[in-house]
Amino acid sequence: MGKRIWEYVRFNPKNLFFRVLLAMFVFWMLFDDYGIMKRIRMEAEHRALLDRLKVEQKKIIDNELRITYAMKPDSIEKAARERYNFRKPGETLFIIRAQ
Repeated sequence: MGKRIWEYVRFNPKNLFFRVLLAMFVFWMLFDDYGIMKRIRMEAEHRALLDRLKVEQKKIIDNELRITYAMKPDSIEKAARERYNFRKPGETLFIIRAQ
């Protein structure tokens, strides 16, 4: 077996050189710092970050709307009644809980 390999190397040095060079190039393209595998991982992370960005932007818009709504005087009273069960003197408060 070893003798056949050595004969192949002796009689086809250019062919062997180009095959080794091609193998090294393919390995380099796949596993280098900017290779295909790294690129695929970076693209997946990029898509995940874009999705997260959309969610966070929606939260920002919702918070801005809540802040704008909170500036109105009626909204403060409504929030106090809904969240904290506040009532005016003489009012009867009914709490309905969903089950």
